[in-house]
Amino acid sequence: MTTIVVGWTPDQYGEAALARGIEEAKLRNGSVVVVNATRGDALVDERYADEQQLAALATELGGAGIEVDVRRSMGADVGDQVLSVAGDVTADLIVIGLRRRSPVGKLLMGSVAQRILLGADCAVLAVKPPE
Repeated sequence: MTTIVVGWTPDQYGEAALARGIEEAKLRNGSVVVVNATRGDALVDERYADEQQLAALATELGGAGIEVDVRRSMGADVGDQVLSVAGDVTADLIVIGLRRRSPVGKLLMGSVAQRILLGADCAVLAVKPPE
């Protein structure tokens, strides 16, 4: 069975990644492992889901019709956390959302995305939310 890891954040970028991850799982008759991670170095991390956001995620995933596992973690590097889960489940694909960048930002891709793209042992699909 195909295993797809989705790097998820409770925002439009995470939702774009999740939608595409679910779509890929359905196409490949596979399962999805959703990873929500944080470095834990700030009092508030808007990308780390709270209980209400996790409940909404569970509702959304309940209707997907595929096997889904949600994992939350805290560690030194978010990209490494996603890669660790991908290694643990022997992922066939990692799906991440990409933020739009300024001209200078385009020269330096986001560190999490870059870490995942360069460190993954499987295919990585980077998606952007619709405008």
